[in-house]
Amino acid sequence: MKIGIMGCGSIANTLINFQLNGKLNVKLAYFYDLNKDNAIKLSKKVNGNVVNTIDELIEKSDLILESAAQGAVRNSMPQILESGTDVIIMSVGALLDSEFKNKLESIAEKNNARIYLPTGAITGIDTVNAATMDKVESVSLITRKPPLSLGVELDDSEEKILFEGKASEAVNKFPKNINVSSTLSLASGIDADVKIIADASVKNNTHEIHLKGSFGELVTITSNVSSPDNPKTSMLAAFSAASLLNKLSKTIQIGS
Repeated sequence: MKIGIMGCGSIANTLINFQLNGKLNVKLAYFYDLNKDNAIKLSKKVNGNVVNTIDELIEKSDLILESAAQGAVRNSMPQILESGTDVIIMSVGALLDSEFKNKLESIAEKNNARIYLPTGAITGIDTVNAATMDKVESVSLITRKPPLSLGVELDDSEEKILFEGKASEAVNKFPKNINVSSTLSLASGIDADVKIIADASVKNNTHEIHLKGSFGELVTITSNVSSPDNPKTSMLAAFSAASLLNKLSKTIQIGS
Protein backbone atom coordinates (compact mmCIF):
# COMPACT_ATOMS: atom_id res chain seq x y z
CA MET A 1 0.00 0.00 0.00
CA LYS A 2 1.42 3.37 -1.04
CA ILE A 3 0.64 6.14 1.42
CA GLY A 4 0.39 9.80 0.51
CA ILE A 5 1.15 12.33 3.25
CA MET A 6 -0.61 15.70 3.31
CA GLY A 7 1.17 17.92 5.82
CA CYS A 8 4.86 17.25 6.49
CA GLY A 9 5.24 18.31 10.12
CA SER A 10 5.96 16.52 13.39
CA ILE A 11 3.50 13.64 12.94
CA ALA A 12 4.78 12.87 9.45
CA ASN A 13 8.36 13.01 10.70
CA THR A 14 7.59 10.45 13.44
CA LEU A 15 6.00 8.16 10.86
CA ILE A 16 9.13 8.47 8.74
CA ASN A 17 11.24 7.34 11.69
CA PHE A 18 9.00 4.29 12.17
CA GLN A 19 9.44 3.36 8.52
CA LEU A 20 13.21 3.75 8.74
CA ASN A 21 13.21 1.48 11.82
CA GLY A 22 11.15 -1.18 10.06
CA LYS A 23 8.09 -0.63 12.26
CA LEU A 24 5.67 0.28 9.46
CA ASN A 25 4.34 -2.35 7.09
CA VAL A 26 3.23 0.24 4.54
CA LYS A 27 5.29 2.59 2.38
CA LEU A 28 5.23 6.35 2.87
CA ALA A 29 5.65 7.16 -0.78
CA TYR A 30 4.29 10.61 -1.67
CA PHE A 31 4.58 13.89 0.20
CA TYR A 32 2.66 17.13 -0.13
CA ASP A 33 2.96 20.32 1.89
CA LEU A 34 2.21 23.97 1.18
CA ASN A 35 5.82 24.53 2.21
CA LYS A 36 7.50 22.41 -0.43
CA ASP A 37 10.81 22.40 1.45
CA ASN A 38 9.15 20.41 4.26
CA ALA A 39 7.97 17.79 1.77
CA ILE A 40 11.40 17.59 0.14
CA LYS A 41 13.14 17.15 3.48
CA LEU A 42 10.96 14.22 4.55
CA SER A 43 10.79 12.52 1.17
CA LYS A 44 14.58 12.33 0.97
CA LYS A 45 14.72 10.29 4.18
CA VAL A 46 12.77 7.40 2.63
CA ASN A 47 13.48 7.89 -1.07
CA GLY A 48 9.93 9.11 -1.51
CA ASN A 49 8.46 11.52 -4.02
CA VAL A 50 7.31 15.10 -3.65
CA VAL A 51 4.04 16.00 -5.38
CA ASN A 52 3.05 19.54 -6.29
CA THR A 53 -0.74 19.32 -6.14
CA ILE A 54 -3.53 17.50 -4.32
CA ASP A 55 -4.58 16.08 -7.69
CA GLU A 56 -1.19 14.44 -8.08
CA LEU A 57 -1.29 13.14 -4.50
CA ILE A 58 -4.69 11.56 -5.17
CA GLU A 59 -3.59 10.03 -8.46
CA LYS A 60 -0.57 8.24 -6.99
CA SER A 61 -1.71 7.25 -3.47
CA ASP A 62 -3.69 4.23 -2.28
CA LEU A 63 -4.50 6.07 0.94
CA ILE A 64 -3.87 9.66 2.06
CA LEU A 65 -2.97 10.57 5.63
CA GLU A 66 -3.78 14.17 6.58
CA SER A 67 -1.49 15.63 9.23
CA ALA A 68 -1.78 19.31 8.31
CA ALA A 69 -4.58 21.34 9.90
CA GLN A 70 -8.36 21.67 10.09
CA GLY A 71 -8.25 24.03 7.10
CA ALA A 72 -6.63 21.33 4.98
CA VAL A 73 -9.39 18.91 5.91
CA ARG A 74 -12.06 21.40 4.92
CA ASN A 75 -10.37 22.43 1.68
CA SER A 76 -9.14 19.11 0.34
CA MET A 77 -11.00 16.20 1.93
CA PRO A 78 -14.15 16.41 -0.25
CA GLN A 79 -12.02 16.23 -3.39
CA ILE A 80 -9.98 13.31 -2.08
CA LEU A 81 -13.06 11.30 -1.08
CA GLU A 82 -14.79 12.03 -4.40
CA SER A 83 -11.89 10.22 -6.07
CA GLY A 84 -12.65 7.10 -4.00
CA THR A 85 -9.38 7.36 -2.08
CA ASP A 86 -9.38 6.26 1.57
CA VAL A 87 -8.17 8.80 4.14
CA ILE A 88 -6.81 9.02 7.66
CA ILE A 89 -7.69 12.33 9.31
CA MET A 90 -5.55 13.62 12.16
CA SER A 91 -7.13 17.10 12.43
CA VAL A 92 -10.33 15.60 13.80
CA GLY A 93 -11.60 18.95 15.07
CA ALA A 94 -12.91 19.77 11.60
CA LEU A 95 -15.48 16.97 11.97
CA LEU A 96 -17.23 18.55 14.95
CA ASP A 97 -18.98 20.70 12.37
CA SER A 98 -21.86 18.23 11.94
CA GLU A 99 -22.88 19.62 8.55
CA PHE A 100 -19.33 19.17 7.20
CA LYS A 101 -19.00 15.72 8.78
CA ASN A 102 -22.26 14.59 7.20
CA LYS A 103 -21.09 15.95 3.85
CA LEU A 104 -17.86 13.92 4.02
CA GLU A 105 -19.74 10.78 5.04
CA SER A 106 -22.11 11.17 2.13
CA ILE A 107 -19.27 11.70 -0.37
CA ALA A 108 -17.36 8.71 1.01
CA GLU A 109 -20.39 6.41 0.79
CA LYS A 110 -21.14 7.43 -2.79
CA ASN A 111 -17.55 6.82 -3.88
CA ASN A 112 -16.78 3.68 -1.82
CA ALA A 113 -14.12 5.46 0.25
CA ARG A 114 -13.37 5.07 3.94
CA ILE A 115 -12.55 7.69 6.56
CA TYR A 116 -10.29 6.56 9.41
CA LEU A 117 -9.81 8.50 12.64
CA PRO A 118 -6.90 7.43 14.87
CA THR A 119 -7.45 7.38 18.63
CA GLY A 120 -4.84 10.14 18.94
CA ALA A 121 -3.34 11.20 22.25
CA ILE A 122 -5.96 9.66 24.56
CA THR A 123 -6.76 6.18 25.83
CA GLY A 124 -10.05 4.35 26.34
CA ILE A 125 -11.68 5.08 22.97
CA ASP A 126 -12.55 1.40 22.43
CA THR A 127 -14.49 1.50 25.71
CA VAL A 128 -16.17 4.76 24.74
CA ASN A 129 -17.29 3.18 21.45
CA ALA A 130 -18.59 0.10 23.25
CA ALA A 131 -20.50 2.25 25.76
CA THR A 132 -22.55 3.81 22.94
CA MET A 133 -24.29 0.48 22.39
CA ASP A 134 -26.54 1.64 25.22
CA LYS A 135 -26.97 4.89 27.14
CA VAL A 136 -24.07 7.31 27.61
CA GLU A 137 -24.92 9.83 30.31
CA SER A 138 -21.94 12.18 30.36
CA VAL A 139 -18.46 12.66 28.91
CA SER A 140 -15.81 15.11 30.06
CA LEU A 141 -12.17 15.86 29.38
CA ILE A 142 -9.65 17.76 31.50
CA THR A 143 -6.49 18.66 29.60
CA ARG A 144 -3.36 19.98 31.29
CA LYS A 145 -0.42 21.18 29.23
CA PRO A 146 2.82 23.05 29.90
CA PRO A 147 2.15 26.79 29.43
CA LEU A 148 4.58 27.08 26.51
CA SER A 149 2.57 24.64 24.38
CA LEU A 150 -0.51 26.80 24.94
CA GLY A 151 1.25 30.11 24.31
CA VAL A 152 1.07 31.19 27.96
CA GLU A 153 3.77 32.32 30.42
CA LEU A 154 3.30 31.31 34.07
CA ASP A 155 5.43 31.18 37.19
CA ASP A 156 6.63 27.82 38.54
CA SER A 157 3.78 25.65 39.86
CA GLU A 158 1.18 28.20 38.74
CA GLU A 159 -1.82 27.04 36.76
CA LYS A 160 -4.49 28.88 34.78
CA ILE A 161 -7.78 27.66 33.34
CA LEU A 162 -7.82 28.83 29.73
CA PHE A 163 -11.09 27.28 28.66
CA GLU A 164 -14.19 25.66 30.10
CA GLY A 165 -17.00 24.66 27.78
CA LYS A 166 -17.96 22.25 25.02
CA ALA A 167 -15.56 20.45 22.68
CA SER A 168 -17.18 22.11 19.67
CA GLU A 169 -16.07 25.48 21.07
CA ALA A 170 -12.66 24.26 22.20
CA VAL A 171 -11.59 23.05 18.75
CA ASN A 172 -12.23 26.50 17.32
CA LYS A 173 -10.34 28.35 20.05
CA PHE A 174 -7.47 25.84 20.27
CA PRO A 175 -7.39 24.18 16.81
CA LYS A 176 -3.85 22.82 17.16
CA ASN A 177 -4.09 21.70 20.78
CA ILE A 178 -7.29 19.86 21.46
CA ASN A 179 -8.11 17.35 18.69
CA VAL A 180 -8.51 14.78 21.48
CA SER A 181 -11.76 16.43 22.54
CA SER A 182 -13.10 15.93 19.01
CA THR A 183 -12.18 12.25 18.97
CA LEU A 184 -13.84 11.77 22.36
CA SER A 185 -16.99 13.59 21.24
CA LEU A 186 -17.29 11.68 17.97
CA ALA A 187 -16.71 8.35 19.71
CA SER A 188 -19.30 9.03 22.43
CA GLY A 189 -21.86 10.85 20.33
CA ILE A 190 -21.88 13.67 22.88
CA ASP A 191 -20.35 17.15 22.67
CA ALA A 192 -17.89 16.56 25.52
CA ASP A 193 -17.41 18.98 28.41
CA VAL A 194 -13.85 20.28 28.19
CA LYS A 195 -11.53 22.09 30.56
CA ILE A 196 -8.10 23.24 29.32
CA ILE A 197 -5.50 24.17 31.92
CA ALA A 198 -2.05 25.69 31.45
CA ASP A 199 -0.07 24.13 34.28
CA ALA A 200 3.55 25.08 34.98
CA SER A 201 3.97 22.05 37.25
CA VAL A 202 3.52 19.48 34.47
CA LYS A 203 6.01 18.47 31.80
CA ASN A 204 3.72 16.26 29.74
CA ASN A 205 0.42 16.83 27.95
CA THR A 206 -2.13 15.19 30.25
CA HIS A 207 -5.67 14.18 29.33
CA GLU A 208 -8.18 12.93 31.90
CA ILE A 209 -11.43 11.37 30.65
CA HIS A 210 -14.58 10.75 32.69
CA LEU A 211 -17.35 8.73 31.06
CA LYS A 212 -20.60 7.58 32.66
CA GLY A 213 -23.20 5.33 31.10
CA SER A 214 -25.40 2.31 31.59
CA PHE A 215 -22.27 0.11 31.46
CA GLY A 216 -20.78 1.86 34.52
CA GLU A 217 -17.99 4.42 34.63
CA LEU A 218 -14.65 4.93 32.90
CA VAL A 219 -11.82 7.15 34.16
CA THR A 220 -8.53 7.35 32.28
CA ILE A 221 -5.48 9.59 32.59
CA THR A 222 -2.95 9.76 29.78
CA SER A 223 0.31 11.63 30.32
CA ASN A 224 1.95 12.19 26.95
CA VAL A 225 5.47 13.15 26.00
CA SER A 226 5.38 16.06 23.56
CA SER A 227 6.81 15.73 20.09
CA PRO A 228 10.37 17.12 19.96
CA ASP A 229 9.38 18.91 16.75
CA ASN A 230 6.19 20.51 18.09
CA PRO A 231 5.26 20.87 21.79
CA LYS A 232 1.59 21.19 20.82
CA THR A 233 1.57 17.61 19.52
CA SER A 234 1.82 14.51 21.69
CA MET A 235 4.00 11.65 20.50
CA LEU A 236 1.11 9.24 21.12
CA ALA A 237 -0.89 10.97 18.37
CA ALA A 238 1.71 9.93 15.81
CA PHE A 239 1.99 6.50 17.41
CA SER A 240 -1.76 6.00 16.97
CA ALA A 241 -1.52 6.92 13.30
CA ALA A 242 1.31 4.41 12.79
CA SER A 243 -0.63 1.73 14.64
CA LEU A 244 -3.70 2.34 12.48
CA LEU A 245 -1.65 2.16 9.27
CA ASN A 246 -0.29 -1.22 10.35
CA LYS A 247 -3.70 -2.43 11.49
CA LEU A 248 -5.23 -1.86 8.06
CA SER A 249 -3.14 -4.67 6.59
CA LYS A 250 -3.33 -7.15 9.49
CA THR A 251 -5.41 -10.33 9.35
CA ILE A 252 -6.15 -10.28 13.09
CA GLN A 253 -7.74 -7.06 14.32
CA ILE A 254 -7.64 -6.20 18.02
CA GLY A 255 -10.16 -3.67 19.30
CA SER A 256 -12.66 -1.62 17.37
